[in-house]
Amino acid sequence: MLRLRYLLPLAIVLYLLTGLSQVKPEERGVVRRFGEVVARPGPGLWVGLPWGIDRIDRVPVRTAQEFTIGYNPENWSDLPGTPTGQFLTGDHNLVNVQFVLHYAIGETDQELDDYVMHKDQVEAILGRVIEAATSEWAAGESVDRVLLTGSAVIPTWLMDRIRERLPKFHLGIQVQRVNVSYLAPPMEVRAAFEAVTQAQTGIRTKEFQARQEASQRERQAEALRYKLEQEAAEYQESQLRQASADATEFQAQLATYREVSKNNPDALAFLWWDEMRKAITGLKNRGGRVEPLDAYLGSNGLDVTQIINPKKR
Repeated sequence: MLRLRYLLPLAIVLYLLTGLSQVKPEERGVVRRFGEVVARPGPGLWVGLPWGIDRIDRVPVRTAQEFTIGYNPENWSDLPGTPTGQFLTGDHNLVNVQFVLHYAIGETDQELDDYVMHKDQVEAILGRVIEAATSEWAAGESVDRVLLTGSAVIPTWLMDRIRERLPKFHLGIQVQRVNVSYLAPPMEVRAAFEAVTQAQTGIRTKEFQARQEASQRERQAEALRYKLEQEAAEYQESQLRQASADATEFQAQLATYREVSKNNPDALAFLWWDEMRKAITGLKNRGGRVEPLDAYLGSNGLDVTQIINPKKR
């Protein structure tokens, strides 16, 4: 009777310690009774059966999970053989890659059950899926392309492969993103690759500068072309206006001559001398010499040597 009196309080204490559980606001609970899921309580106090009968797993569904996969540059010299995260490229070179993967646990009942059943295998399976997909991509690319574009291209490639291959494992997780945190050739040949990378960077810099200069010269040529076209159009327009004005003036003079010549037979001579007057006046205004040539006429014709003054020295 005395023993029963002590066993009862002890049983109550054990029940309170193992039969009551607190599920936090960012968690969901999965209660298994003899291995079978019987409840999935939300945040709050869960009252169940004691340990040995019920087992509750608190799953952090609102917390993003993160872990690192692949090559670890900090302990590369301590690893015998081929280190984890080392991949063979299509041109038979080696590259070392490290990934940081972010995932979240699903909140549906099925996802919660799957995660609880396989949570010890999640990271191992994710590692195998990612390494297999990376090996496929690297095997189809040259080492230069892997090193130059891998950080940007591999995450997209991996996310597509993960969406295809992960559901069959029923892990109950959703991969949010994959980042490449380290990508480099093996340490033994890194100096040579860095020299090549610097040379390629110099080539790209020169190409960029050449394209900039070519673009600038094209803009300058385009501006000059536009300027010349505008000047040519303005000159054409001015010449057309001048020709139209000259034609109008000529038509007016022709009409006047025809009208005057009906009554005055000397009208053509008058027009001739009027034009000569204009020409001579224009010549004088421009500093030319205007004088009669009769004085230079001789028995042998016009002596032009007397008309042209020798150049002054």
